Amino acid sequence: MDTLSYKTISANKATVQKDWVVIDAENQVLGRLASQAAKIIRGKNKANFTPNVDCGDNVIIINAEKIKLTGKKMTDKVYVRHTGYPGGQRFRTPREMMSKNPAFILEHAIKGMLPKSRLGSRLFTNLYVYAGEKHPHASQQPKEVKLEY
Repeated sequence: MDTLSYKTISANKATVQKDWVVIDAENQVLGRLASQAAKIIRGKNKANFTPNVDCGDNVIIINAEKIKLTGKKMTDKVYVRHTGYPGGQRFRTPREMMSKNPAFILEHAIKGMLPKSRLGSRLFTNLYVYAGEKHPHASQQPKEVKLEY
């Protein structure tokens, strides 16, 4: 028997089927929503998942301003950045970030769950986060996704 009865099929850019999905973030917990969205962006929910190919869907997240954080994280968690100058370390809480840019918190969480490589940078471009109900991607006919965790 020199032939296999099965073949491992690897997806590539030409054979991958990319869809558009909408996730409503209203009253969702940040980390749980982010991990599910990262799985969909990566393509791990598909049967033909290939680790080195962008085979995930385009994800639109609406109502990012209505996301929830458990416990006292809204005031106690700290986002740290550095200006690049000596003594330039800056700190912000999620509450301050929500008032300035509500989409940043979700983008930051999801980006941290994607690969740290050129593929991860490419995958991050498949994410679209909007603070309100409206999004400009109606022509792509996205499917509504209900997350269960």
